[in-house]
Amino acid sequence: MRSLMTVTCLVLALGTGARAAEISISCSALGQEYEICKQGVDAWAAKTGNTVRIVSTPNSATERLALYQQLLAAGASDVDVFQIDVVWPGILGEHFIDLKDKAKDQIGQHFPTIIQNNTVDGKLVALPWFADAGLLYVRQDLLDKYGRPMPQTWEDLTETARIIQEGERKAGQKDFWGYVWQGRAYEGLTANALEWVASYGGGTIVDDKGEITINNPKATRALDTASGWVGKITPEGTLNYTEEEARGVFQAGNAAFMRNWPYAWALAQGGDSPIKGKVGIAQLPKGGPDGRNAATLGGQQLAVSKYSKHPEIAADLVLYLTGPEEQKRRAIAGSFNPTIPALFEDADIRKAAPFIGELLTVFTNAVARPAAVTGDNYNKVSSEFFNTTHQVLSGRSAPEPALAGLERDLKRIKRRGWKQ
Repeated sequence: MRSLMTVTCLVLALGTGARAAEISISCSALGQEYEICKQGVDAWAAKTGNTVRIVSTPNSATERLALYQQLLAAGASDVDVFQIDVVWPGILGEHFIDLKDKAKDQIGQHFPTIIQNNTVDGKLVALPWFADAGLLYVRQDLLDKYGRPMPQTWEDLTETARIIQEGERKAGQKDFWGYVWQGRAYEGLTANALEWVASYGGGTIVDDKGEITINNPKATRALDTASGWVGKITPEGTLNYTEEEARGVFQAGNAAFMRNWPYAWALAQGGDSPIKGKVGIAQLPKGGPDGRNAATLGGQQLAVSKYSKHPEIAADLVLYLTGPEEQKRRAIAGSFNPTIPALFEDADIRKAAPFIGELLTVFTNAVARPAAVTGDNYNKVSSEFFNTTHQVLSGRSAPEPALAGLERDLKRIKRRGWKQ
């Protein structure tokens, strides 16, 4: 809990004679995140005359959440600014200050879906820092080879994946598959299955009023469609895939389509990638001609602890880090997707990370998981959902009775109160 890595920041004398404050922030150390976070807080420190500590936290999201819950439950002031996952506002929101008034000039700049996701009981408990959403990765060279257009519906994808899979196997690539995704029973399957259900108009498991909506014919159709892929255009091993297993198959050149997050783009186009220059990205397909494009919202937010000794100064740091200038720098330096739509048209960002410009529509159509409305019980809701989905995908249950059972289980959870 006390493993704090100090970031040495330039301290300037304050002209007003006010005493500088030391602010602590939890930044992820995954990939480039730590260094790019450090650059941002250093710049703010130099500008304001305050100092900043970066708090060392676990890379595992599950372990990080457990640490946050321990700190916040104890009312500890060790961390002023928390970096939180998009599904944590409802779980942790009671421990954060309301940023609505402080951020009133910034709120309208961000994607409304993310602002809504971060609003709990009328309080804006976090500001968006960078965004993620599900994407369809495609082997553009194979679409061209087989004369197939970009699939617009899941039915289109199913047929195109079958055609390419059959053709590549006849050409000697026996391990080639049509479509890979995240099918293990974990949060990643919740993200995938929510996209299927929402794309067919089947809702978001629990609506924004707390009503359970998952047991409906459109959700049944979505799961029935997905279960039909397994063993046909999708390897049965996908039922144990996370993001990296799916990426491994696709990047090795053994799949026509893949569902994954934006991070996979740079890796697929890396110098050692067998498919470099052959990959395209698109919105995930609609659920039939009357459906919609739906991508599950991901990403990270910044929140200020109500136990902070310097909440006003900590909020100023959050406003700086989530503002347009810093988001632009992060997009250029590390390809972090902005949460401000106007930045997707920025020429400097498009030059540094061309794929970001293609994501505006994806984020505009993003679907939030029902984390804010279910509060502390979101993890239980998600677990019930992904386990039920896994049963359907593995053939242990048909979609209709599985969703009826899921509805009963969610009602039991709700009776004890979504937010405990």
